[in-house]
Amino acid sequence: MTHIILADQPQARRAIRALSLPALVRLVTEIDDNGPISRRRGSLQSAFDDLSAHQLRHAIDRAREFGLVYGDEDERVRYRLTDRGEELAEVYDTAARWARAHQFPTAATDFVTRVQHTLDLLSHTPALAHATARSGDASGMLTPGGAVLGRDAIVALDGPQSALGAWLKSHAYALHHTALHSSLAADEWEIAA
Repeated sequence: MTHIILADQPQARRAIRALSLPALVRLVTEIDDNGPISRRRGSLQSAFDDLSAHQLRHAIDRAREFGLVYGDEDERVRYRLTDRGEELAEVYDTAARWARAHQFPTAATDFVTRVQHTLDLLSHTPALAHATARSGDASGMLTPGGAVLGRDAIVALDGPQSALGAWLKSHAYALHHTALHSSLAADEWEIAA
């Protein structure tokens, strides 16, 4: 298993936590799956009708700060993904595919929860490295959330870990951005979707 670049540092854990914001995951994947959100009245609210205005605004602000979305005032498009946003959508998809294949955290979990829990698991790299080293003799690993991962799941976690590590490495601004905002209250990053 490869190690996430700088994952043992608090900056990387904060960046992973910020990227796990439920409304941010929803925003990025909605645009990735369905295309840009138009300026037509009500299109933003209809795409995210289960999110409060505050949750949606918070996600849009974070997406802009990370350079994940943009919109041109002269275009009919309100928000579209940048290259960074498209790459992050791939990280989310990779994490969700792994979680679904290994029924993590449970068999009946939605996409956003799969992504959140997988990214949270990846932020615990030292425990994963230890589990991988032991995976030949161990029957599984207890995750921070209480789920037990089997040997195959631990080995297969290399896919999402590599994808996230590559994204963090090529977008180091995310690490620096979250370091600058580390004085934010912890619950601001965790506004539920």
